Amino acid sequence: MRAIQCDAYGEPEGLVPRDLPAPTAGPGEALVAVEAVGLGFVDALYVRGAYQVKRPLPFVPGSEMAGRVIAVGTGVDAALVGKRVVALSPLGALAERVALPASACTVVPDAIDPAIAAGMLVDYCTALYGLDTCGHLKRGETLMVLGASGGVGDAALDVAKAMGARTIAVASSAEKLLACKHRAPALSIDYNRPDWRKTLEAANAGHAIDAVWDPVGGPYSETAFRCLSPGGRHLVVGFAAGEIPRLPLNLALLKRASLVGVDWGGHVRADPALNANAPILARLLAWVAEGRIAPRVHVAGGLDATASALRALLDRKSVGKPVIRVGG
Repeated sequence: MRAIQCDAYGEPEGLVPRDLPAPTAGPGEALVAVEAVGLGFVDALYVRGAYQVKRPLPFVPGSEMAGRVIAVGTGVDAALVGKRVVALSPLGALAERVALPASACTVVPDAIDPAIAAGMLVDYCTALYGLDTCGHLKRGETLMVLGASGGVGDAALDVAKAMGARTIAVASSAEKLLACKHRAPALSIDYNRPDWRKTLEAANAGHAIDAVWDPVGGPYSETAFRCLSPGGRHLVVGFAAGEIPRLPLNLALLKRASLVGVDWGGHVRADPALNANAPILARLLAWVAEGRIAPRVHVAGGLDATASALRALLDRKSVGKPVIRVGG
């Protein structure tokens, strides 16, 4: 089967498709014909060996996948065969066939495009888990989203709107802010302008900023924290800017504000047997069917497009969620 394999840590340009032995379904496993794989910033970090946890070499990158079950191992209900599923693959996803625990699979209606299913998995589950479970976002509150044009930023805008919140989109260029326009944020702010906080405060006209969604980090986090209203919540999602910020804790004291970590992956890994993503994903899939949310993905191409898609993520040039079409 064709697959992407990382043989040595380095830049994504070193990744090329190759032929690998096809897996089979072992006990408790489902064999899935992969149709689409969603890519995230963390996938590029794994390839570089720069993530806090290194994957042993060699490995198949990617984890967010959608596809159709073509076989099951002993102990798995045969009715799963033929179903389209979405899952986080523990052994990588950028391959034509993947064998993974059947308990990790969530059945997806055929009406949902596999690219949408794979592309929404991590970003939308992170958004709903972060905004609801961690951030306790309420209807009528205002959420400021950093990195709003990226996959997890776009998902936060969409989910917050479905929850009845007012949103402010913050991104690094006019082009990226234009890409956020379809989410109809109340305000759009370019945080590469040196006076972006003053611009925000003037445009926001005294409205409270109840929560910040921060997948960016770097020099932007402290300014965003300073924009919070008293009692606000700063949700730490990641560090796409490459720098882990160090916030003066007196800001939290003076604002009576909370700094909250959002690690949906850690939530899922805490007890894999529970398939902790299932209730969150089921709620999101229902919202898709109802038209309450509209996940947007960018199909970058087939397996050959993996390197360029990861490079765009590393260079912060990616708009929306990149997805690789594998089959189907």
